[in-house]
Amino acid sequence: MIRLFKVKEKQKEEAGNAKGRGPLKKQSAGELRLHKDISELNLPKSCTIAFPNGKDDLMTFEVSIKPDEGYYMGGKFVFTFNVSSVYPHDAPKVKCKTKVYHPNIDLEGNVCLNILREDWKPVLNINTIVYGLYHLFTEPNHEDPLNLEAAAVLRDNPHTFRSNVKTAMGGGRVGDTYFSRCI
Repeated sequence: MIRLFKVKEKQKEEAGNAKGRGPLKKQSAGELRLHKDISELNLPKSCTIAFPNGKDDLMTFEVSIKPDEGYYMGGKFVFTFNVSSVYPHDAPKVKCKTKVYHPNIDLEGNVCLNILREDWKPVLNINTIVYGLYHLFTEPNHEDPLNLEAAAVLRDNPHTFRSNVKTAMGGGRVGDTYFSRCI
């Protein structure tokens, strides 16, 4: 809580120092909570965060995940996070920018992760989501798929699934779909 008050104090101080530059934008409750979440991030070593729109736009950012185990080891997968002003009451919108052969991520980048949908609760945070995404790469789930074909292959023939993942990550074709190199 002390940090939140310091943010408010800093805003008042900056507003006083603005002198003719116009009023500063007031932060929404969602922005304040997101600022807190980001300052408390404890990401795995294989994950990084970037703000492509600069430090003034915390509501849109990217997380890169480089799994260090499992089928996707050695790959790099980038996710965009769009956070609404009513965060944490609504979950962030998360999409995978990297085209990936995965049972829980479709070819358009939509992600099937329960905490981004029906199991979202305001007590969850960005750190929880990043760990959930990381877990999708270390333990893909064929029981709750978005990519039905990949899920069926994972369920019925894990050896073929591993081969398909390697082909896709290497910049190859799986079935009729071409995947860009992400290793």
